[in-house]
Amino acid sequence: MRVSIFHILIFSLCTLGACNVKQFIPEGKHLYDGPELKVEKEENVRKWNEIENELNALFRPNPNSKFLGQRIGLWAHFKGSQEKPGFINRFLKNRFGEEPVYLSDVNIPQTEELLVNRLENRGFFYSTVSSEVDYRSYTAKVHYQAEVPVPYKMKNFEYDHDSLMIDRVIRELLDKTELKEGDRFDLNQLRAERERLDQALKRRGFYNFNPDFLVFEADTNHYDDKSFDLFLRLKQSAPEKGILPYRIQDITVYPNFALEGYEEGADTTTVKGIDFVQREKVFKPHLLEPYILLEEGDLFDSDRSRLTSNRLSGIGNYRYVNIRYREREELNEDGEGVIDSHIYLSPLNKRALRAEIQGVSKSNNFAGPALLLSYRNRNLFHGGEILSLTGKFAYEAQIASGEREGLTSFELGLKGDLIFPRVVFPIPIRERFAYSVPKTKISLGTEFQDRRGLYRLNSVSSSYGYFWNANRFVYHEINPISLNFVNLSRTTPEFDEILDRNPFLRLSFEQQFIAGITYSFAYNQLMDKFRTHSIYFGANLDIAGAGLNLANELVNSQNPNRFLGFDYAQYNKGDLDFRYYIRFTESNLLVSRIFGGLGLPYGNSVSLPFVKQYFSGGPNSVRAFRIRSLGPGSYIPDQANVAGFFDQAGDIRIEANVEYRFPITSFLKGAVFADAGNVWLVNENEALPGGQFSSDWMQELGVGVGAGLRVDVDFFVIRFDLATPVRRPHLPEGERWEKSFRIGEGDWRRENLVFNFAIGYPF
Repeated sequence: MRVSIFHILIFSLCTLGACNVKQFIPEGKHLYDGPELKVEKEENVRKWNEIENELNALFRPNPNSKFLGQRIGLWAHFKGSQEKPGFINRFLKNRFGEEPVYLSDVNIPQTEELLVNRLENRGFFYSTVSSEVDYRSYTAKVHYQAEVPVPYKMKNFEYDHDSLMIDRVIRELLDKTELKEGDRFDLNQLRAERERLDQALKRRGFYNFNPDFLVFEADTNHYDDKSFDLFLRLKQSAPEKGILPYRIQDITVYPNFALEGYEEGADTTTVKGIDFVQREKVFKPHLLEPYILLEEGDLFDSDRSRLTSNRLSGIGNYRYVNIRYREREELNEDGEGVIDSHIYLSPLNKRALRAEIQGVSKSNNFAGPALLLSYRNRNLFHGGEILSLTGKFAYEAQIASGEREGLTSFELGLKGDLIFPRVVFPIPIRERFAYSVPKTKISLGTEFQDRRGLYRLNSVSSSYGYFWNANRFVYHEINPISLNFVNLSRTTPEFDEILDRNPFLRLSFEQQFIAGITYSFAYNQLMDKFRTHSIYFGANLDIAGAGLNLANELVNSQNPNRFLGFDYAQYNKGDLDFRYYIRFTESNLLVSRIFGGLGLPYGNSVSLPFVKQYFSGGPNSVRAFRIRSLGPGSYIPDQANVAGFFDQAGDIRIEANVEYRFPITSFLKGAVFADAGNVWLVNENEALPGGQFSSDWMQELGVGVGAGLRVDVDFFVIRFDLATPVRRPHLPEGERWEKSFRIGEGDWRRENLVFNFAIGYPF
């Protein structure tokens, strides 16, 4: 049952008002207080918990819910059902009221039959179930007693076959059956085997096959020790079309079906045995053909049909993809059925113009409004290409900045992406990825940033690479070319003073040219909300400067530390992100996360470029510490000012988080959490004493705990977190753990409670 503020309020009202539903129970009636099942087994049973959960799920109806021992919903129903109940009681009834569940609503004999039936389905034949009702003053509980004998176990498993084509295939498929000698009779396992065979047969051409065509029979006549022989048979009444394999004859594609509707008057182009029917060449047939995994003369394969649909949908140009098969009356010379495949593709609108007003929350804890104008052109060159142009204007301020004033900025940006739904490479490559076709992405963008009172930054970025889904869980992205040019065009005396004090920081801004290779990998199960246990694993690799250094060596450059007149960065950087979700219910879950990142500067660089550095603290990190106020190592600036924002970053980041999330109302969620982490430098920086990574890194972890609220609607999440440090790494050893929490004192709260605002969940 959900625990909410409203429940607590009502519980308080009930307690003050001596909340008791006994007075409302009609004479002769007893409230149903639920079932209790006791099972006596003759031997231990493997995976008995699974069977017990299935048995407990049979009990109907559910008794009235309780909260802290009180039937609040039932009480609200009775109070709101009185004559002249009043506004508050009517509201409570409508919001929380539950109809009473009486013992008379429970069909005890039927429940006993269901329990026996389920036990027999699991192999416990001749089980018995009895019951007894425990009557109390105004409630009644039903006690069920199940006597479970030794289950029946399988001795032999045979396929009772004939001489049909399908019999040979089924015998081959049974080589991989999960049914083994000694297995307990289990109807669920038999059903699963039938479904496995059905799916496998549909991959082997049996287009019209149905799992109901297969029948299992158990024979116990030959044994006296509760053993049985299992036989699998094909129903004699199975229709001929259901047990015939089918081959694909003609494949016809309609690339512009939504506009044309029918093929009359359209031209037909044939590519590798596939007919493409369209009035005008909306999509070039030779570019569409590689997405289709079906081939003329192949046996029908449900997997290839599904994957073809996925691949065509993945182009990004089509609203609907519909693959239909039409059977022919005649058989081929081998006695097989014949089907034709028709693929109908309904395109999206070719052009789209969109304006968006966004609330932006960044990983560097800047947040604010942004205006985006975007233009999209689909199927630009009649090969599924998508051109996107996006202009951006944004104002951002750092949230919960503490004593760091002036951290606001204006941003202007323009970015263009051109995506080809195939591999574009100087040498022709025919991809072999069945799940989805890799896409090629070319990006070019420029951005102007004015960090008010500090500096102005101009940047130009470009990339060329590929991305694809290997399956529904795995994603890859690689950019062999990734360029970023940054020009610090204007600085204020205040910012010059910050750079003068920290030579490493000055160098991280002066290295204007970043060129290298990036790769990202993600394995994500989190979209499956039905999973009790799910994981996310992400990895990123960023290698910069090696190619430019090699080019300088090849041309014998007189200044190997510069390229085309610019200083360039040299580093290798990689990070890992692992998340583990335990989902108790759909809305109650325990989330844990471990993050580790390492950047190794070399050659021209003594630290990572500023835009590539790690930081710790803030709403997406260790939330008990303000933005960039943690680290590096045990370093702490003399005062928490603007300079600390730039100083407190590093080349190494280690972080761990755990969070329990629970519902409060339908759109309001709660959380309690604990975070730990820090950042460090690879090389010693005299301006940041204590910042270099060492063997004592665990003693330099910042730790915090807190609680939060999330406004969670379908399309966005607004998050509020309140946290406090319990371990501060910048304090002397022996004084780092917080020993007292004086929440009642205003000075302590101002110094130790950190409020974070963000959009979206932290992980």
